Amino acid sequence: MTATATSASPEAAGREPAPASSIPAVELIGIDKRFGAVHANRDVSLKIAKGTIHGIVGENGAGKSTLMSILYGFYEADRGAIQINGKPARIRSSKDAIAAGIGMVHQHFMLVDPFTVIENVMLGAESGMLIQGSIRKARAEIERLKRDFGLSVDPDAVVGDLPVGEQQRVEILKALYRQCEILILDEPTGVLTPQETDQLFEILKALKERGVTVILITHKLREIMAITDNVTVMRHGQVVAERKTAETDREELAVLMVGRKVRIAPDRGGAKPGEVVLGVDHLSLTDEFGVKRLDDVSFSIRAGEILGVAGVSGNGQSELLEVLSGIRRPTGGVMHVLGRDVTADRPCSPKQMRRLGVAHVPEDRQRLGLVTGFPAWESAILGYQRDRAYGFGPIINTKAAARDCGKMMEAFDVRPPEPELGSSKFSGGNQQKLILAREMARMPKVLLVGQPTRGVDIGAIEFIHRQIIAMRDEGTAVLLVSVELDEILALADRIIVMFQGKIVGETIGDRTDERQLGLWMANAHGDAPAAPAPGLPPLLPPEMTGRGNLPPGMKIRPRK
Repeated sequence: MTATATSASPEAAGREPAPASSIPAVELIGIDKRFGAVHANRDVSLKIAKGTIHGIVGENGAGKSTLMSILYGFYEADRGAIQINGKPARIRSSKDAIAAGIGMVHQHFMLVDPFTVIENVMLGAESGMLIQGSIRKARAEIERLKRDFGLSVDPDAVVGDLPVGEQQRVEILKALYRQCEILILDEPTGVLTPQETDQLFEILKALKERGVTVILITHKLREIMAITDNVTVMRHGQVVAERKTAETDREELAVLMVGRKVRIAPDRGGAKPGEVVLGVDHLSLTDEFGVKRLDDVSFSIRAGEILGVAGVSGNGQSELLEVLSGIRRPTGGVMHVLGRDVTADRPCSPKQMRRLGVAHVPEDRQRLGLVTGFPAWESAILGYQRDRAYGFGPIINTKAAARDCGKMMEAFDVRPPEPELGSSKFSGGNQQKLILAREMARMPKVLLVGQPTRGVDIGAIEFIHRQIIAMRDEGTAVLLVSVELDEILALADRIIVMFQGKIVGETIGDRTDERQLGLWMANAHGDAPAAPAPGLPPLLPPEMTGRGNLPPGMKIRPRK
């Protein structure tokens, strides 16, 4: 059911004004927005009821973020109107949005890490020239908000020292402190543990009970089903459906989002692990500031299996990928690939790791995965530009490179399939598929994948998951790093959990649950590796981790 609206007032139409309770908190009427040739929003109309939690879902490029950016004043619509609580609103900046009672919690928090909670909350909303008066006022208001909404956080804590769940509460406090009545949250659970997600949902329910209207932008359909009252589906810049959440399901929403049936849970099948192809023993990494990023990490991966690495972002997963791919050299421990001690090489470079058959899909596709200023065919050969197929020395056979890029695009459904198009012109999902195509095309022995579906829509997620499983079935050892627990549970044959650079839990993929992983992610059991919850397997014995069956030339040193 497509949302419709009319600009005529009830009085003009000869009707009595609607009662206050039926006046929507937000009404968008015929919103249209273009960025050059891109038609981001096409005559979008929708209503969001007061005191409800309203979800907005859609593929990448569907226009949902642009629409919310218009509502919050980042952009101004080319055409259309906005009404807040039944009254016309001209929103040309975030200042206008805040004045209209709109707040927004961004996916990447807008906080000043060295500042305290109270300093962040009142920043830009000071009550006068004297800072002490502002602090007293902010402290009293924070205590009230904490009490009313269950937003437990220490106002004197330094924000940079807080876990991400509490940092998010600070963002919500900032919005409420500015008298927010309409709160927009953009992908709010992307960096939270399951327990923190549950706590967030309790806060959102408390906000709803107090009359705050919540707009939730997310690609996680399970969360839409768990917390929202209504959901709007966007596709190609238009509203294609509105549903009461209680009257729909994940499968229907997925079809509405992509226009076809989507398999939400991939058919993983059983792994058939072979020999160990990559192993690390007591691996450590200390950065230039003396901070331990990796602390005594040991594990191994077999051919034909997917090892999932779970954990809240920032607990050593990124550094682990950088060490395994040769970008950074460990400060301690041993790493073997196919029985070769690669830590003995000084330095062990990404080039050497690629020659050994280790491919790497980095977490940050735009910073490490491609060069946005390059055409797609150049990004498609990064790291492999010295292959003989592309010429000798500094001269690159551009025709061969473009031809191979075209084949990759066809095989991985990269849209549009234009090798000459600039890398920056592709959506995030298509950029990711291009990088996956580049790294998978050479059938590596080991595939390191970081956040494979970050910022990717549900249709592309389905495709990417199928490709990762296909690589495993072809005999590749896959190390999968993801902050998405659904993804880890759907794909991984074995799972390890990292906290502050250490492995604090390990289990078998199909014999665990989110609760146990969440406890490990929060290190609820302390620094020692945790015992599994009732009904779960014990931490894996050597014969199941691969440590009891090492290839020739690979030795595990005794712990000192």
